[in-house]
Amino acid sequence: MSDPAQDRAHMAHALRLAARGLGNVWPNPAVGCVLVRDGMVVGRGWTQPGGRPHAEVRALAQAGPLARGATAFVTLEPCAHHGKTPPCAEALIAAGVARVVTALTDPDPRVSGKGHAMLRAAGIEVTEGVLSDQAARLNAGFLKRVTRGLPFLTLKLAATLDGRIATASGESRWITGPEARRKVHALRLAHDAVMVGSGTAVADDPDLTVRDLGAAHQPVRVVLDRMLRHAPDSRLGRSARTHPVWLLHGPSAPEPARQAWLAMGAELIEGTETGGRLDLPAALGALAARGLTRVLSEGGGTLAAALVGAGLVDDLALFSGAALIGADGHPALGSLGLGRLAEAPRPTLVETERLGPDLFALWRMPAAR
Repeated sequence: MSDPAQDRAHMAHALRLAARGLGNVWPNPAVGCVLVRDGMVVGRGWTQPGGRPHAEVRALAQAGPLARGATAFVTLEPCAHHGKTPPCAEALIAAGVARVVTALTDPDPRVSGKGHAMLRAAGIEVTEGVLSDQAARLNAGFLKRVTRGLPFLTLKLAATLDGRIATASGESRWITGPEARRKVHALRLAHDAVMVGSGTAVADDPDLTVRDLGAAHQPVRVVLDRMLRHAPDSRLGRSARTHPVWLLHGPSAPEPARQAWLAMGAELIEGTETGGRLDLPAALGALAARGLTRVLSEGGGTLAAALVGAGLVDDLALFSGAALIGADGHPALGSLGLGRLAEAPRPTLVETERLGPDLFALWRMPAAR
């Protein structure tokens, strides 16, 4: 007989494993699997870089013959379709597991209940919905991409206590200390892509890589650059062949600039324009169509305000530096065009963390209407 408390504990274990795949398994979901037999964990697995092999396959390989009669705790419904690998539901059946516990039904129309049905048809007991809220949060990027055609977007802002990101002269290094900057790199590591606007790219010449965290995978580096103003002979351009660079530009971007970026190894994505600006929902949709599920925006105040105003921000990662600049500094957020306080977005505080002299706060933005 199943024990709900033990089910939750083992699913929490599987969710911790799944989190290891965030940022490096797109376009696949980050899935964890734990195999338990007679109260002992006999196999563990999580989705590997690039999305293959799947978590269930890894856990079954580790368990070997001990998988027979075991319970599999899987954070997402096992796949039921033939893709680059056979269905994981079939692998669980062949291994002889007695019970499968899942957190979420996979919304991918190729699965969407078919994995659960396949398991039940084989005589395997299936329990659904264990820690479903936590699992949905973990795979919010995959779920949003499949159901809405958009990536999950985290907006990162690093500002002084009075909400400024630079002095009047544009100086911004460093508003926050080394502990906060290390946290930024950890955020990059957990996202598929890091995105900035052309203004930030031109002013700061960033490289947007993950540093100081060992042998880490690198996110795709995305620049929203309508006219391809950012120079190909930049830090992004010079490293485009080793770490991917995608430039989203408008239809009127100059051909010489396009060819120069292509010669550096960058990928160009032509977007649409609205009112002389890139259409942001369409731009993010183009990123999702290429498989991205989680995007971290590190652009300046103008891009930040445009994303917030368009209702495209899911999480706000706010780093508050222990400094004051004053009204002549550059604001963290550009104009939202609000006429009344009632129109202001009201995010919900999720967590806070002290980082040396600075403070990190994660806020969840209201759901888009």
